[in-house]
Amino acid sequence: MMKPQKVSLKEKIGYGFGDAASSMFWKIFTFYLAIFYTDVFGIPAAAAGTMFLVTRIWDTANDPLMGIISDRTNTRWGKFRPYLLWIAGPFALIGVLLFTTPQLDLQGKIVYAYITYTLMMMAYTAINVPYASLLGVMTADGNERTSFASYRMVFAFGGSLLVVALFQPMVDFFAGSVALPTAYQLTMVVIGSIAVGFFLLTFSWTRERITPPKEQKNNLKEDLRNLAKNGPWFILLGAGVATLIFNSVRDGVAMYYFKYYIADDHVRESAIHFSKMTIAYSTFYLFLGQATNMIGVIMAKPISALLGKRRTFMFAMFAAAALSVVFQLTSKGDLLLIYSLQALISFCAGIIFPLLWSMYADAADYSQWTTGRRATGLVFSASSMTQKLGWTLGGSLTLWLLAIYGFEANAAQSPETLKGIKYMMGIVPAAAALISGLFMIFYKLSDQKMTQIIADLESQRAAENS
Repeated sequence: MMKPQKVSLKEKIGYGFGDAASSMFWKIFTFYLAIFYTDVFGIPAAAAGTMFLVTRIWDTANDPLMGIISDRTNTRWGKFRPYLLWIAGPFALIGVLLFTTPQLDLQGKIVYAYITYTLMMMAYTAINVPYASLLGVMTADGNERTSFASYRMVFAFGGSLLVVALFQPMVDFFAGSVALPTAYQLTMVVIGSIAVGFFLLTFSWTRERITPPKEQKNNLKEDLRNLAKNGPWFILLGAGVATLIFNSVRDGVAMYYFKYYIADDHVRESAIHFSKMTIAYSTFYLFLGQATNMIGVIMAKPISALLGKRRTFMFAMFAAAALSVVFQLTSKGDLLLIYSLQALISFCAGIIFPLLWSMYADAADYSQWTTGRRATGLVFSASSMTQKLGWTLGGSLTLWLLAIYGFEANAAQSPETLKGIKYMMGIVPAAAALISGLFMIFYKLSDQKMTQIIADLESQRAAENS
C-alpha cells in the first residue's frame, strides 16, 4: 500500500548519501585496486585478473539471493532500510582489510586477496542490493523515481569526486611517515569512516511506502518464473553489463595509461601546477571525468523528458562509442584533446546511469502489472548483478590484456605493451558502448507505456484500500 505522503527534498538527499558511500568504494576498486595489487602488493597481473573473474562470478550469483532475502525481510524499519544499518560497519572494516598487505609469500598473497576480495564483494552486495531496491518502494511516481535516481547519481559522482580528490593525496601524505602499504591502509580507514556516516544518514532520512499486495504470499519459485519472463529486465541486464565493461576497462587502465604511457610519476614535468599546489595528470584526468559524469547525471532528466529514457540512453552510448574511437587516435602530446575527450565521454556515461536505475523500477512495476506479484528486491538485484558482472568482465579483461601485452610492474614498458594500454582506453570501451546502445533498440517500455502501467497499479492499490 502506498501512503499519501509527499516526498521531501531531505529524503532525496538522504537517498543520495547511500550511493555516495558505495561509489567512494566502487571508484577505489575501479581506479586503484588493480594497480595496488600489481605494483604495491606484488601480485602478477594475470593472477589478479583470474582472481577478479573467479571471485566476482561467485559474487554475482549472490545478488539475486540477496534480493530474495531482502524481499522476505520484515522489520519496523521496512524490508530494505535495515541492511544500511546492519552492514555499514562490516563494509568499511573489510575495505580496510582489502588494502592491508600481510607479509606472505606469493601464494599466500594470492590466497589473502581471494579471501578479502570475496568478503568485500559480499558486503557490497548485502548493503547495495537493498539500497538499490529502496528506489522501487519509496514512491510509485515515474517522474519522482527519475528524480530520486538523479539525486542518487549526483551524490554517487560527488562521492567519486571526493575519493578521487582525497585518495592519492592521502596515500602520498601518509607515505611521508609510514611505509607505502600502511599508507593505503590508513587512507581506507578515513574513507571507510566517511562511508559509514553516509549510510547511516540514508537509513535515517528515507522511508518505505510501497508494500506487496496484501494477498501475496512468499513463493520463490513463482517469483523466479516471473523474472524469467520479464523481457525488459533481461534487456537492462545486457545493456548494463556492456555499459559497466565500457566504464571498468577505461577506468581500470587509466592509472597504467598515465604512469606508463603519459609517464605520470608525480614529478614536476608530469603534473599541473596551481600556485603552490601540484596535481598529477592522472588525478586531474579522473577528477575531470567524475565532474563531467555529474553534469551528465544532472542533464539526464531534462534530456530524457524530451527524447524519452530509451532514446536518450541509446544515443548517449552511441556517442560515447564514437568519441572513444577518436580517443584511440590521440598521442601522448595531445593532452588538451585527451582531457576534452575524457570530459565528453564521461558526460555521455553520466547521462545513462540515472536512466538505468529508473528503468529497473519500471521493470519491477511491469512485473507486478503482468503477473500480479511484486518482487522488488529480486528485480533490483539485477542492478547490483549488472555492476558485478560488467565489472568482472571488464576488470579481468583489463588485467589479462596487460599480461598478454607483456606488462611488467614498475618497469619501462615495451611498445607492444603501450599499444595494448592504448587499445584499452579507446577501441575496447568503444565496442562495449556500441553493444550497450544496440541492446536498447529492443527495450519496449516507453514512457507512454509506463504511464499506463502506473495508472493501472494505482487503481489496484486504491481498490485494495477501499
